[in-house]
Amino acid sequence: MESGKKEEAGPSRGVVNAEEKKDKQREMKTEKPLTISEVLLADEEEEEEYDDEDVKEGDGVVAGFSPGPLVSLKEQIEKDKDDDSLRRWKEKLLGCVEGDLNGQMEPEVKFHSIGIISDDFGEITTPLPIDKNQNGHVLFTLKEGSRFQLKLTFNVMHNIVSGLTYSNTVWKAGLQVDQSKGMLGTFAPQREPYVHTLEEETTPSGALARGLYSAKLKFEDDDRRCHMELNYSFEIKKSR
Repeated sequence: MESGKKEEAGPSRGVVNAEEKKDKQREMKTEKPLTISEVLLADEEEEEEYDDEDVKEGDGVVAGFSPGPLVSLKEQIEKDKDDDSLRRWKEKLLGCVEGDLNGQMEPEVKFHSIGIISDDFGEITTPLPIDKNQNGHVLFTLKEGSRFQLKLTFNVMHNIVSGLTYSNTVWKAGLQVDQSKGMLGTFAPQREPYVHTLEEETTPSGALARGLYSAKLKFEDDDRRCHMELNYSFEIKKSR
């Protein structure tokens, strides 16, 4: 299947070069954590430069990147509370979620649904998580040579999730036939779910392409936390 490798997403951020601040911290050998604005600004630059050559084979980690110490979002907000411009920016970014922050350090990404969009049938949505008894079941059936997109709905809680990436590996008859990777982006907590559509793909054509496929969709962040791993199946049928 043909697949794009680059995705950009996440909340809007400024143009300050936060990487210079990271370099200074490394030179001083300090463990001082980055602020919320510095984290978001640095990750925006990483997303713009993200491509296949930046990813180590098999692990989805951007080469040369070392995340700073993890600090709770609540603590980062309190540190900048005397800066009016930063306070207004954070209020716009987080809205009413600030009152829900509990000081938890690690971000949590909760996936609500996965959808498949195709000209063959419109859109089919499957709630997540899938029942264990149905794990690996056929999510959708497509015609050979048809175009489709995967659509994800998820929430981010507790802290900023930095550099959320996905990998989708496909097998047929026990042999790996395709693997795609991409960047979703950096996301701040908010009550409204994020809706993200992956880049369009095209199913293969021909007699050998028809049949059942198994696949694994995996989501990780910069710290290699796995936020979801979904095993599913799909079928490609003859175009009529």
